[in-house]
Amino acid sequence: MKKFLFLALSGMSVFASDALTSIEFSEVKVPMTDDEKRGIGASDTVKVNGKEYKIGFNTIMRSGDKVGDGVFGALYDKNGKLITTKDGSPRISDDNDFSSLLTYKDKIFMISHFETRPAAMYITELSQDENGKLTAVNTKNIDFSEFGGLWVPCAGSVSPWGTHLGSEEYEPDARTVKEDGSNGEYSDLMGEYFGGDLTKVNPYAYGYIPEIKITSENGDVEVTKHYTMGRMAHELSYVLPDKKTVLLSDDGTNVSLFMFIADKEEDLSAGTLYAAKWNQTDDKNGGTADLEWISLGHATNSEIQKAINDGVKFGDMFEVADFKDDTCPAGFTPTKANADSNQDTEPECIKLKDGMEKIASRLESRRVAAIKGATTEFRKMEGITYNNNLNEVYIGMSEINKGMESFKSKGKDSNKYDVKGQDHIRLPHNTCGTVYKLSLVENEKIGSKYVPSVMKGMVSGKYSDTGDKLNTCDLNGLANPDNVTYINNTGTLIIGEDTGSGHQNDAIWSYNIAQDKLTRIFTTPYGSETTSPYYYNNIGGFGYITAVIQHPYGESDEDKLSNPQDARAYTGYIGPLPVITK
Repeated sequence: MKKFLFLALSGMSVFASDALTSIEFSEVKVPMTDDEKRGIGASDTVKVNGKEYKIGFNTIMRSGDKVGDGVFGALYDKNGKLITTKDGSPRISDDNDFSSLLTYKDKIFMISHFETRPAAMYITELSQDENGKLTAVNTKNIDFSEFGGLWVPCAGSVSPWGTHLGSEEYEPDARTVKEDGSNGEYSDLMGEYFGGDLTKVNPYAYGYIPEIKITSENGDVEVTKHYTMGRMAHELSYVLPDKKTVLLSDDGTNVSLFMFIADKEEDLSAGTLYAAKWNQTDDKNGGTADLEWISLGHATNSEIQKAINDGVKFGDMFEVADFKDDTCPAGFTPTKANADSNQDTEPECIKLKDGMEKIASRLESRRVAAIKGATTEFRKMEGITYNNNLNEVYIGMSEINKGMESFKSKGKDSNKYDVKGQDHIRLPHNTCGTVYKLSLVENEKIGSKYVPSVMKGMVSGKYSDTGDKLNTCDLNGLANPDNVTYINNTGTLIIGEDTGSGHQNDAIWSYNIAQDKLTRIFTTPYGSETTSPYYYNNIGGFGYITAVIQHPYGESDEDKLSNPQDARAYTGYIGPLPVITK
């Protein structure tokens, strides 16, 4: 029987079988010159328990690379035909996003998202040399035609049973679809998947968690979309150690925090969905709240898939009324849960139709959460990770703004994002963002030992006081934290950025939780976003932190692009690292 030690770390307690492993990355400086801002910066060394290892950023592939039989990032339509641009060349996505590292027997594979409409997902076989270097051997597109295609896959995770859990972000608003199938410029790009026929774009086909299981050494896969986990702007899903409790982040404006409890371990096809209510107790440093979990009921994939295949519409599930005289009619709920797509300043008045609650809970999860009294005011909810030493979860909140304020937007009065009587989150704006920690407790009624009970701001970005319009957030702190990953048994959190004017060059940080210390370990070229930071402890005897440089020169500083080749995205990793826990 192992002897357990009680560790006191700056006021935090942790039970662990061994003391934490120390890990320290060499710091990367802020890019200052034009050359530095066009380049990639990465820690060149890491110390693990005092022993130094040479590391760096290693590119596995860039968008448009031909590897084996495939072209990484090429987009295909429903019939497996290449989608082309106006000049007839293949349409290549530079929106590489989450990439997972998976093993099947003695082989290593990488599954990669491309965050577009239509989207793509690729599986790539990798080789590994004696020094841990990973090299692409062959890549091929994964077919999603059974599901009507793939929509805007953003971040992701690896399940405890070794499958790839993807996402579909910014689900199309089914209420606003016109008779000809048009649903706005953003959504209508999906028509390319169907040869331009917008009437075949079913908005309820998108907004879910896809799971990919590798089934052979040839890289064959089994694809599932988990409709029972709800439809929302999925940033990602993260499965906790019981292999049943899943936290789901919802990215956008006026969104919710969700939790799914599967009926069985390692099986996400059936379960109960919950939405959180934020009961605020403090407004400092991102605020603190007690979380109350409201059930949206039980469902199965097959039940929801049947409703989608049967062509269910928004009007089949909801009655809608006008907001008049500062109120909704009796029986209708006023909500701004879809504030991104609803440009009106008045709330939407909705009411569930009899017998439609189960279907609506999965096809319109955020709207049903609002009807049930859950919080629909979060802004840009991003990555999720679990700390195995402190038994707590971290979630990146890219901005504290709009619905997270109280009848304001960036501190200025606004009626667009809040509803009288439902103003749960009331915080000072901080568009530099915050990473929250969530304490976990056992909840017998819900049936999980991993239910978040308190949500509290842990580390926040700060506005710059220099007047630098290109870096409105302090360069020595966070700007719009996005995806996060915890390095097990080290007390170290890795935090990526997705920022525009916050920092001109996005960064990835190492954060020592006990010391409250940030170390910059990665910087990216102009106009790019850091995506996919995810820690892998042991892939063939080495550790890796995957990292993707998405759409260089594509989000800002477009005028600085001189060579079109520089706009190609990078998929790679920081490392190789030593194995920390065997």
